[in-house]
Amino acid sequence: MICREVTEFLIEYEAGSLDPAVLSEFERHLGRCADCRIFIVQYQETIKAGRQACAEQHADAKTEIPEELLRAIMVAIGKVERT
Repeated sequence: MICREVTEFLIEYEAGSLDPAVLSEFERHLGRCADCRIFIVQYQETIKAGRQACAEQHADAKTEIPEELLRAIMVAIGKVERT
């Protein structure tokens, strides 16, 4: 596995839904790549900070994420094609 592939599997890794064979290769790469380990820690901290900010900002309100934003994120990470 190369560093670029780590970013492609990051969402599934964080969700705990990587195929066991891919997970093994993913973790093997992390074991020898300090840059990817740092990247994952920063990614996790960013997600945590975002969740905290949203929770504080919308503690009393239920907020739905706009469909356009979800689509833009999915396009950006390569999960769907741009239309």
